[in-house]
Amino acid sequence: MKYLPEDFLTSSLKERSWGMKAARILAASLAAVDPGQVIQKNLFISGSELKVNSHTYDLSAYRRVYLLAIGKAAIPMALSTGTMLGSYLSRAYIITKTGSLEETTHTLPHTEIFYGSHPVPDQHSLNAAEHITQALSNLDEKDLVLVLISGGGSALLTKPAPGLTLEDLQLTTQLLLKSGASIQEINTIRKHLSAVKGGQLARIIHPANIITLILSDVVGDQLDQIASGPTVPDPTSFKDAMLILDKYHLKNSLPKAAQQYLERGCLGDHPETPKPGDPVFEKTLSCVLGCNLDAIRGGIIQAQVEGLKAAVWPEVIQGEASHMGASIMSALPGILDRRSPESGSWLFIAGGESTVRLTDTPWPGEGGRNLELALSTVRAISNYDQACLITLATDGEDGVTDAAGAVVTNKSYLHAADLNLDPDDHLARHDSYHFFKDLNDLIILGSTQTNVNDLCFIFIW
Repeated sequence: MKYLPEDFLTSSLKERSWGMKAARILAASLAAVDPGQVIQKNLFISGSELKVNSHTYDLSAYRRVYLLAIGKAAIPMALSTGTMLGSYLSRAYIITKTGSLEETTHTLPHTEIFYGSHPVPDQHSLNAAEHITQALSNLDEKDLVLVLISGGGSALLTKPAPGLTLEDLQLTTQLLLKSGASIQEINTIRKHLSAVKGGQLARIIHPANIITLILSDVVGDQLDQIASGPTVPDPTSFKDAMLILDKYHLKNSLPKAAQQYLERGCLGDHPETPKPGDPVFEKTLSCVLGCNLDAIRGGIIQAQVEGLKAAVWPEVIQGEASHMGASIMSALPGILDRRSPESGSWLFIAGGESTVRLTDTPWPGEGGRNLELALSTVRAISNYDQACLITLATDGEDGVTDAAGAVVTNKSYLHAADLNLDPDDHLARHDSYHFFKDLNDLIILGSTQTNVNDLCFIFIW
């Protein structure tokens, strides 16, 4: 994953003297969470010894070594890990998002690669899960499985619980995504409608040894929530899932089979996901190798190189995107008032993941949480000629669009007025994509093959 500063130069940044500095900072944030580099910094092989953090494994002691990579960063993570394993690698399985590069099939031997849909699973996701679980279901203590997890894994590795169908999971996922529920809440329900999530993949692989290496796309880096935690204990329950459905008034909207499965699970008619202390986790190790904070740190280091003072924004990006944008704008006057002529330029970087709640009212627009956050600041930031806000989805994809984020300056509102664009109207229709497209202020990167949540850069020049 290599991005040049020029890749981030939208119309607004090109016309600013500091635009290239801002672009270099954004590029540095992504470089800090390059999946291949993250693996190489944390995984070491000397002879037959594999070292992960403070743990050492003798590869020669295992009959077979398997590699399973799941998520948007699966290909670069697998390529880096598989290359290091060399002849010790017996077999590799990769499932990633449709449209990802296919270089691994040519450079990593003994590899099967599968492509699935995200954020709503498809038949390819189900087929991949069926094939992989069958291949890893008859292992023993002399086998070692390295599981590489990155964002998107919840949709890409999909196997419905007994009695449920792919369509049940698809409709449930669509309802949850529109509801405004957090990723933690969504994954709690996903885990209890699945045969592989919430530690159940570990149950399938048991009694083999498991090393799980994780690139986190969840705020707080909760192991059980990243890709719905297929190889770690699940602290949530069927009752938790039902409470979430009640919270968002979704219980009666769910497919009947999914609703009944969760209800019967609450009654004890279906087995719970494996909990902490379950024997299936006795020979497992799980490590987060990269996360949102690493991307923030990468941007801060580059900002300091560029001569800016830089800090982490005190508030995590969460909740509804437009509310988060309003919160940032409400804090901006106080920051500007405290500046002195000698204080120089500043950068604050916020990280996390917001949501967009869609109602049943027709909404003909397109967009995602990063673009919506940016759009919600257009009117307010027009009053500050020394401020700029840039949003960035680290996976390169905001919602279902091809944009990674957008740039907002004090001139955005004036440019929009010249083009007869009303930011409030576009916000009401969740049409942030076309608003910024008309301004030529979309950041278009394509799939970055990494995923550590979202970033928001608040520049004060």
